[in-house]
Amino acid sequence: MEEYSDTLGRIQQAAMEEFLEKGFADASLRQIVKNAGVTTGAFYGYYSSKTALFAALVEPHAAAVMGMFMRAQTAFSALPEQEQPAHVGVESKDCVTEMLDYIYQHPKPFKLLVCKAQGTGYEDFIHNMVEIEVESTRRFMDVLRRQGQRMPDLDDQLCHIIASGMFHGIFEVVVHDMPYDRAKQYVQQLQDFFLAGWHSLIGV
Repeated sequence: MEEYSDTLGRIQQAAMEEFLEKGFADASLRQIVKNAGVTTGAFYGYYSSKTALFAALVEPHAAAVMGMFMRAQTAFSALPEQEQPAHVGVESKDCVTEMLDYIYQHPKPFKLLVCKAQGTGYEDFIHNMVEIEVESTRRFMDVLRRQGQRMPDLDDQLCHIIASGMFHGIFEVVVHDMPYDRAKQYVQQLQDFFLAGWHSLIGV
């Protein structure tokens, strides 16, 4: 069991370095195996493919952060409709703080997820968050309409552009290897900026 764990660790470490340097598409499985000091046959005793290996490195962390995001979405949606306007930005700020702390505890997997995942099922990670945010925004606008508030004409495309700007902005801290303290300040300012924009557009 100890030998299995040691070999697995060497494969994952070699893969992390290769993926970080070259990205998934250009990473060489042959080089990973060589750097790990194992045979190709031995590798296939652990993973079925390069794709499976990449997924093993990022999936637990992608799932953890997406879980944080979905819990915040669910908590806001579960509020009584009359309380939702007063909570705009509250759950999301707490969620992003939690996400940021997690990201900085696991910087390398998130570098893979955000910057090196082209050619994998994870290249749409941020886009998927954006789509969920757009759906949530549309539901909230329907809540405001039911409360008698007049809504501006904001179509899904505009909501998508706004949400995309926010989420891609948040993950820029990973792209640029921003120090944690600076990233925390940056993300808080970014959220304040987008929240003020929403206040201006929909009046809450």
